Amino acid sequence: MTVLLSSKTYAQDTTTTDFFDKIKSYDLSTVIAADSILTEDREDGKEKFKRAEILGFIGDDYQRFFIHFVSVIQNPTNPYEYLAYGKTKVKETICSFQGTITVRQARVYKDGDIATYKQGYAICDVILYEDKKQPSTGFIKGKLKSEFLIDSKGQFRYDALMFVADGFSKNQFVGSWTSYKTNASKKCNWGDYRIPECGDLDIGAGEFSVDDKYLKNGWENYRLAYSYDPDKPESQKARQKENVQWWK
Repeated sequence: MTVLLSSKTYAQDTTTTDFFDKIKSYDLSTVIAADSILTEDREDGKEKFKRAEILGFIGDDYQRFFIHFVSVIQNPTNPYEYLAYGKTKVKETICSFQGTITVRQARVYKDGDIATYKQGYAICDVILYEDKKQPSTGFIKGKLKSEFLIDSKGQFRYDALMFVADGFSKNQFVGSWTSYKTNASKKCNWGDYRIPECGDLDIGAGEFSVDDKYLKNGWENYRLAYSYDPDKPESQKARQKENVQWWK
């Protein structure tokens, strides 16, 4: 929880006020499972981007871990709970999962990056159960910090202010995966654009970059796709592979 509860990186002031009672009137699924994000800056520059796929790892060797939320729906009988469905992938093993994301805390910053906007975050309990009928499955449990904004028109959405700033990251999850069969647990963390508590896996300053010693653990294609000349055929092929919708 060190990263999850750390001070806000970009806000002018880290003082916060409670927002727990109010967040039930908003739909956090628009942040957790956003398809696109609207980047903005203080000069009123705006640009819409497709949200990048989640980056994650599992185990002490930082094996690449893929997770995609196919559906996140606010529970109509409990506005603090979200029903989640999706798929995970490790190497070539793909598993479906279902579970819940439950808001336990929500706060907004006294001062944010744009004066007419409110920026805040929700801390959530996450429990996801992979399908027991599939091989090599287990459950994922941990904490998610999901950052949101409410713009000057009252729209609740993904906080992509200052998207170009070094170290930009959102939807940071810290937890574990536990095998149904052996009851053994492994670290399992993920996030948008960066991964929390990932040790020396990430050596990037401005953006996520994998240390050479972990490339063999599922990161070779990512390196080839994003760390070399984008015009090279091998880089283009790698990016095509990164963009494959493996969860369908």
